[in-house]
Amino acid sequence: MSAQNKDEPLAEAVRLREQGHPEQARKRLLALTAAFPDDADVAYQTAWVHDVLGLEAEAVPYYERCLQGEGLAKEDRRGALVGLGSTYRVLGRFGQAVETLRRGVEEFPDDGALRTFLSMALFNTGEHHEAMQLLLRLVATTSDSPHVRSYRPAIEHYAADLTRTM
Repeated sequence: MSAQNKDEPLAEAVRLREQGHPEQARKRLLALTAAFPDDADVAYQTAWVHDVLGLEAEAVPYYERCLQGEGLAKEDRRGALVGLGSTYRVLGRFGQAVETLRRGVEEFPDDGALRTFLSMALFNTGEHHEAMQLLLRLVATTSDSPHVRSYRPAIEHYAADLTRTM
């Protein structure tokens, strides 16, 4: 199969996943992966469909493969970092989750999903203080609640040092 022939079957597999047919999508993606083992887009979509099916352990090598090099579009790279980090966390591989999600936050500092999953992984590694700081800052900067917005300076101040008292 030539590279030109990859785009249409890849798009069809994505459509199948999006339309609620992940097992059919998986079969097509595995065939594409065999034909294009180094293609980042194919690896990303293959990882994603494995996650959708609850096959997290099987998703990991595809996530790792798609994140090597510069092959993914920016938004797909963001999604792959969230996907791999959260998958590591679900599998109990907390250190790898923190490492991956920190890398994601460094690359995409405004991504609240990456910061949220990082806070969960930090909690799992016993880094409760940093986890709480991340979540407080996220709440302070993204909440639509007028009550939270009115206390934003205080929340951000206390997030800087949660143990400080008068």
